[in-house]
Amino acid sequence: MKRNSLVRSLVFCVLGGLVAWTALPSSIVFAEKTQKITKPLEKAFPHSEKCKRCHLRVFEEWEASAQSRSIVSAAFRVTLDQYLLSVPESEQSMCFRCHAPHILEYGHQTKMFIDEVKSKDPQIDGVGCSQCHLIKDVDPKTHPPHPTYQLEKTVFGGYKKPAKNLAHQSEVSALYKKSQYCVTCHDSLPQEAKSEQLPNWMGNWKESKAEKSGKTCQSCHMPGAFGESANGERNRKVANHSFPGRFGKVRAKAIDLDFTTEVNGEKSKTDVTIQSLVPHNLPMPHPGWYRVVVDLTVLGKNLKKVHSEQRFYERVYGDKDGNKTVLDFKAAEVLTDTLLKPEEKRIESFTFPTPKNAPSMDVIVTLTYAPIHGPEEFLKAVANESGLGQKDRAFQPVEVVKKKNNIILKK
Repeated sequence: MKRNSLVRSLVFCVLGGLVAWTALPSSIVFAEKTQKITKPLEKAFPHSEKCKRCHLRVFEEWEASAQSRSIVSAAFRVTLDQYLLSVPESEQSMCFRCHAPHILEYGHQTKMFIDEVKSKDPQIDGVGCSQCHLIKDVDPKTHPPHPTYQLEKTVFGGYKKPAKNLAHQSEVSALYKKSQYCVTCHDSLPQEAKSEQLPNWMGNWKESKAEKSGKTCQSCHMPGAFGESANGERNRKVANHSFPGRFGKVRAKAIDLDFTTEVNGEKSKTDVTIQSLVPHNLPMPHPGWYRVVVDLTVLGKNLKKVHSEQRFYERVYGDKDGNKTVLDFKAAEVLTDTLLKPEEKRIESFTFPTPKNAPSMDVIVTLTYAPIHGPEEFLKAVANESGLGQKDRAFQPVEVVKKKNNIILKK
């Protein structure tokens, strides 16, 4: 079940990416529940490699996703190390609540989960087939919402007429086509359960046009295609399991961008109109690596760069002492918030010197998902943990949209 070295080294980085949360220490919330579990973990939550035997298409999509790397990424290992140094043993399971949610049933084996991550080649899944498709229900009234697992031989999903098979029973569940299913992990920071000062990750998604019209998280992040769910099965409409977001085609549909440039003598002005098309905050505001950059570049005579300027869309968190932090579990307050809110339209104005002695100028506007950022020691630690170092894709910008206009200048 070993993953190849490339998959091991890639850093977890996705729009709407996973983050850990908790309301109370695991020893309080889950101790009674987990003490009753007698089935071995590998029997209750089979590894996704076993599902691959019958669901090759789904497995290959999942293997390329951020979910498959939820406990193997360098960023997660670095953050987990820092977290373990700051909390008592009774709270060490917190990060796994979303990065390996089956710990909700096996909290008494927290040390095993930690050891698997530290091995850099875990033999357990973090977020795999079992961790998602054994969820029977989610209680939206709890904060954060807790999934309820049914550890029998029934696999839940969204297909109305699941095919009969000898491997497991299949049962349709409306939950699997509702946003609430995804929000279980994607709408909380660890400290949010303890502090009202921290706004949620996603923004007011319930009031968005998309949600009200019936367009759920799955509509974009698990887009439908025509194919087979199980090997050899008849083709039908199936859900994509690569969960496109920061990476994948869905990012190109997240933003409408246009701009105009006005030349007024020695000064020029560019107004950039940005329309978010997504029903959640953009980007999802993780402290360490969720940032969108709007980059204005002006080229003058002989295509020489004469001006550049950036604007950041992000949420900057502070710790309990008011210092900036890129560690989610230390977030205690919001220092600045420039996120694009759900379906927000925003105009950014840039003023710059008109290029001299040039017949025209090129104005280029690019919107990009920025690379992972933070203190130098944090970035160095992530690079050291990754087999690819600074070449890891977490350190690479991801272009969302780019537009260029050529402006003729008066002589």
